[in-house]
Amino acid sequence: MYHKIIIVGNLGRDPEMRFTPNGQPVTSFSVASNRRYTGADGQMVNETIWFRVTVWGKQAESCNQYLRQGSRVLVEGTLIPDTSTGSPRIFQRRDGTAGASFEVRAQTVKFLSARGETAEGAMLEAEPQETIEGEDEIPF
Repeated sequence: MYHKIIIVGNLGRDPEMRFTPNGQPVTSFSVASNRRYTGADGQMVNETIWFRVTVWGKQAESCNQYLRQGSRVLVEGTLIPDTSTGSPRIFQRRDGTAGASFEVRAQTVKFLSARGETAEGAMLEAEPQETIEGEDEIPF
């Protein structure tokens, strides 16, 4: 038996790296994958599914170093069910509605955002613009 899941989405928070007792790095982050479609009533529906991603080894170090909240990623891996139910982890949102959280053990993480870019395409660290006095207009 074999299964694989592929997710494209944006990080919901900065990655968190820790180490196992034997020194192996493990990085965790959440990914939101959005889907937009027309519902049965003709209304546009925006659906967001959250995935908790765990990455191990050297790839965990790279994810921790280069990814930030808002980074777009492609994750390939396997679903890890809740050990008590065998299903996704079910929780109650602040507004009282039910939600599900899916755990993914990543085998591959591809960075889709340019370095320092967020989901909206803005730079995470904007460099100050250098201005030169007297050059307000372009000469051509």
